[in-house]
Amino acid sequence: MKYYSTLLFLVFFVTCSAFSQEKVVKYTVTGGETINQIAVKFKVTPYDIYALNPDARNGVKPNTVLLIPSAGAKTAAKSEAAVAKTSTSSKEIIHEVQPKETFYSIEHKYGISDEALKAANPFLEKDGVQIGQKLVIPAKGAAPKGTVASKLAKSTAQEKYVFHDVQPKETKFGIAKQYNMTVAELEKRNPEIVENLPVGYRLTIKGTAPKTDAASVANTAKPAETKKTDSPKKATTYMDYQVKPKETFYSLGRTFHLTQDELVALNPSLSEGVKEGMVLKVPTGYLAPAPIIPQAQSVEKAAEKPAIITADAPSGIKIVDKVKSETVSADPEVVELTKKRGQNERQKVVLLLPFNLSKLQSDTTSLATKIKNDKFLNMTLDFYSGAMMAIDSAKTLKLPIDVSIYDSGETKTSSNVSNLIAQNKLQNANAVIGPFYQNNAESTANSLRIYNVPVISPLSKDAANPIDNLYQAIPSNDVVRNSVFDYMRAKNGNIVAVVDKKKESVINYIKQNQKGVVFATLTETGSLDVANLKGLLLPGRMNYVVMETGNTAMVKATIKALLDSQKTCQVQLVILEPNSTLDTDEITFDNLVKLNLMYPSVTRESSEAGAMIFKKEYRLKNKVNPSIYATKGFDVTFDTMMRLVQGKTYQETADLMTTEQVDNKFQYYRKEDGGHANKGVYILYYDSDLTLKAAN
Repeated sequence: MKYYSTLLFLVFFVTCSAFSQEKVVKYTVTGGETINQIAVKFKVTPYDIYALNPDARNGVKPNTVLLIPSAGAKTAAKSEAAVAKTSTSSKEIIHEVQPKETFYSIEHKYGISDEALKAANPFLEKDGVQIGQKLVIPAKGAAPKGTVASKLAKSTAQEKYVFHDVQPKETKFGIAKQYNMTVAELEKRNPEIVENLPVGYRLTIKGTAPKTDAASVANTAKPAETKKTDSPKKATTYMDYQVKPKETFYSLGRTFHLTQDELVALNPSLSEGVKEGMVLKVPTGYLAPAPIIPQAQSVEKAAEKPAIITADAPSGIKIVDKVKSETVSADPEVVELTKKRGQNERQKVVLLLPFNLSKLQSDTTSLATKIKNDKFLNMTLDFYSGAMMAIDSAKTLKLPIDVSIYDSGETKTSSNVSNLIAQNKLQNANAVIGPFYQNNAESTANSLRIYNVPVISPLSKDAANPIDNLYQAIPSNDVVRNSVFDYMRAKNGNIVAVVDKKKESVINYIKQNQKGVVFATLTETGSLDVANLKGLLLPGRMNYVVMETGNTAMVKATIKALLDSQKTCQVQLVILEPNSTLDTDEITFDNLVKLNLMYPSVTRESSEAGAMIFKKEYRLKNKVNPSIYATKGFDVTFDTMMRLVQGKTYQETADLMTTEQVDNKFQYYRKEDGGHANKGVYILYYDSDLTLKAAN
């Protein structure tokens, strides 16, 4: 960065010196005008205006006075002649941006990369493409001579570039220590990792060359790592994406692997903030509409001719011994689970998925519109795509399983299950996955109870009625809450609750189910009594402060009190469920990290090899990242199939085995009133290196 900053300073100094010898005119900005429009009006480039008015890079307001080169048409002609001369020698082209043109269309037209276009026209990083701009189009394969990009390349050509590809479970602290640098220095060179550290991300350790530069990859940081063969860089392609409710720069950045500056460069309208409904230009390959809906005949075909998967191979799935107590204990030993030798008896799995094909066929709304607007259909299709990945995996492993898929035709109050049972489609199944709605899953379980067919409810969090053959795959809210309190007690922690008066359900839950938890006092106006909270914290023990409030002032007061108390005792901040207030700009993320913010979750973001393989294969097959429903579809389906090849019934494996898949844990237990529920919950916390970890 120091070379780039120095070079920009020199260019700025030389430009200012040149203009100081020419006359300039003062221009007052009118309402709604942009730098690009003003540049077109005076026949100068935006860079010329920025050279005389550096503050204009941050935007201009009405009545702002700008200094504009006054050479007019003559200067413009000289400038164009100079550019033409340069273009002749370096094969550069001057392109004037037309209405509806984008980065992608211009780059595609001239066959150049995004980086090359921005290097030749630095102002694009800030302003994006604007109508009337005159852009320098560099020659293919080389930076234009005399441009900032070429000077930068020349000034840094002899610098040694060192890179590091992030490996699973690596932290910023560990990487920084490996290269004798601080975390702050690492983040300064790689601002994209301030919020998180993605596995596989290429870090710049030394030098400032682009991370995708094939020539620089050879100088990798790991001496023992094999150098990769250079491969031609693929052109970036883009698509439109509509902003969903509550999305932020942070969430968009994680989705599309772009920094805030990169998002703004692609979409200048974002300079005014992220707004629901905005249509953004983003790279393809990270997110796209839901998987294509299967045609009616393909689902019927799956129902009539189930996928047949055969023979014998190790599964590679991990399994842990059943935790007998419902309280948290030490992690049990992890062993590899393989298909039991001699287990060749064919098993049958049935999936009941709510495609609602008859409704779709009679609906006059176009299929594309239906997919775009129907959240339930999108959830179904995502689950289906994940389940198909699980079926493909079982086929690869040659498991002796037949899979049938039927349309459950669900609404909240009805389903097609009774017809399927009447047609004798479900009675011989070894396990049934679905339906989605809890009441339909319970009705199915009741109907199949006499046949002893286990029914797995895959997505509902509602408390289930006591039915012996019903298995709730998602832990209920109370189970999730209980897990974090069990963890805190297992650590002999002092548990203090800061709960808003409006959170009556939380207050009642804690009072009725979590004895010994002390509540911090609130004032008559409902604000936190800070002195009382500090007085409840005990030295010599870990103090877990459970904070449940959406009030920003109370959140800030609680955080400040706990940070002050860290000088005399151990403190950790805990929440029981997602809190949108913590995602606002008023709450500093660093403070949450200092307090090791902890919360219970039914899913994790696993970096284990098996999970990474699934996500990679899913992207290759579906051209998108797997959603939580796609991952759930894989986890529930694959877990069910693997339990059936252990030489035991599904019921027996549920009583004996706790399994972990990509993002979900299945730790079934028998409820006192009947039926089975899952208590597979992860306790996650933010570590000091800004990574999210599972608590032991």
